[in-house]
Amino acid sequence: MNPAPRLLLASRSPRRRELLARLGCAFEVIDVEVPEQRHAGETPAEYVQRVAHDKAAAGWGRVRGPQPALVLGADTEVVLDDTVFGKPAHAAAALDMLQRLSGHEHEVLSALCLLGAGGARTALVRSTVRFAPLDAETLHAYVASGEPFGKAGAYAIQGYAESFVARLAGSYSGVMGLPLHATASLLRAAGVALGPPSTTPRE
Repeated sequence: MNPAPRLLLASRSPRRRELLARLGCAFEVIDVEVPEQRHAGETPAEYVQRVAHDKAAAGWGRVRGPQPALVLGADTEVVLDDTVFGKPAHAAAALDMLQRLSGHEHEVLSALCLLGAGGARTALVRSTVRFAPLDAETLHAYVASGEPFGKAGAYAIQGYAESFVARLAGSYSGVMGLPLHATASLLRAAGVALGPPSTTPRE
């Protein structure tokens, strides 16, 4: 009987770790850093898929030991009118992103790459999010809270920014950073056992 593959998540994101844990699978985390710079002529979809693959490949390069392994890389980007909104470098950048998203519909692209000895399995999940019109006081207070930093598009849907969302079509977990339905499908196809995380029974 072949041993179960060892699963590694190539990510620095605590949100991705939390989301993957919801699938009830055992995994380890590899802290990887890859350039996140869109190439000339690259579409947003091509960009997010390339970064997810680069993260998985960076993690794969650090796999050691005889046990079969799988490395999961993921990337999520916010896209408005073909402009990719990455993580804001400072408060002015965060405010600019949020002002542009206010009152408009944007797309969130979440790419997955599961890399193993047999090759790569990939998925791309598209979600659309419409923000309600947001006034200047709300935006300045949100930026001052610090929540936008480290988040693509300068917002965390799992935080206060959920109150900005007038409509969402697609994957809520994908907007957070790891689309769970697509992730579960890739993992099951690769032989990873999934199931509800164990909980302590209520008295």
